[in-house]
Amino acid sequence: MNSKSMLQAESSSIQPENDIMRKITGTTSACPHPNRAWLASIMTAALSVTLVACNQEAAEGGPPGGADAPVEVVTYTVESSQVPVSSELTGRVVAAVTAEIRPQTGGIVRKRLFTEGSEVEAGQVLYEIDPTSVQTAVREAEATLSSAEVALISAKAKAARYSELVKIEAVSQESAEEAEAAYQQAISRVDSAKANLESATISLSYANVTSPISGQIGRSTVSEGALVTANQTTALATVQQLDTVYLDATQSANEFNHIRQQFEQGKIKLDNGDPVVRLIKDDGSLYEPIGTLELADATVDETTGTVTVRSQFPNPNNELIPGMYGKIRLEGATLQNALVVPQVAISRDVKGNALAYVVDENNTVEERTLTTGQTLGDQWVVESGLEEGERVVVEGLQKVRVGSVVSVVDSGDATAGSAEEPTQPKAAE
Repeated sequence: MNSKSMLQAESSSIQPENDIMRKITGTTSACPHPNRAWLASIMTAALSVTLVACNQEAAEGGPPGGADAPVEVVTYTVESSQVPVSSELTGRVVAAVTAEIRPQTGGIVRKRLFTEGSEVEAGQVLYEIDPTSVQTAVREAEATLSSAEVALISAKAKAARYSELVKIEAVSQESAEEAEAAYQQAISRVDSAKANLESATISLSYANVTSPISGQIGRSTVSEGALVTANQTTALATVQQLDTVYLDATQSANEFNHIRQQFEQGKIKLDNGDPVVRLIKDDGSLYEPIGTLELADATVDETTGTVTVRSQFPNPNNELIPGMYGKIRLEGATLQNALVVPQVAISRDVKGNALAYVVDENNTVEERTLTTGQTLGDQWVVESGLEEGERVVVEGLQKVRVGSVVSVVDSGDATAGSAEEPTQPKAAE
């Protein structure tokens, strides 16, 4: 419809209104009302805008809001491979053998016979305790034993004499039995006196406090003149053997069981039958000697939910000190048929779950929840949620939506194309 026809139609539609207006206002057709001229101007302008829009629509070849072209994404095809497995656990260095030195007799410390922090030998005297009171006990035990031995001689002779006299009825049977009983009691008193003397002698030997093991002795908790008692709770000093040390690390019980199940199912295999244990010191440097895995505690700590994993390391230069923080790295195992994907393909939801966008055979995008394991450089090991041969989106993640159809560029093709045309990846055929 052209502009002239539309104006004629509009004029005919408003003709009755003109007749009514003339009756009300008393005007004639020779002098039209100003409002009607203004309305005609507006209608002409609106018609012009409509015609311009129609012409622009025809020039563009279709209505606005048509279907958009598929979003172009770069994908990575998931492949399986043999992946070396390593695990790092944190812990602290512990001496292989530790002996706390405590007195076994009471008295005043007369001398300290070692230098703190030095090496001591097994049997070396460390402290000398005043033996006066113990020496008195020894002499008293000796006197008691001597008296018991004299009494034994007398009781023995009397028992022998009464045993002969009872035969000729010179004494009664009862008297002979009493003499024999007194003799046996005298023997017991002698044995008791000997035991008391031996105990006193041992206590006297404890006046010299010796080291039960060879090793490095630490700080002394007492000095000369201190009063100590037998079997007190506070140690006088501590001796540690440091030529071999342990590192006691902790591991989550869930992770421990997961790794053990993987070994049992054959998913993880040791390369040489035993794991390789490396120690990373608290400054981040690697300790050169290789350790051995000693044990994994079968008891779970109720407060932390962890188990203790102990490794043993040689320490010839005392480089490792008890209490030092460190890590152990368990190596020498291989994860069989592991699936790895680039880290850029993995995102996280608000709960921390690993997510990835997978493109199916129809180039439709779907979202997957994954279970990830360790990292290998810029890649994640995926334990579940993906299958070998599937394609995951590595570029264009911000543009895709679940259920949308995309145009796929394989990561290998994209890399090859970017070398020739850095700004325009080569599309996969």
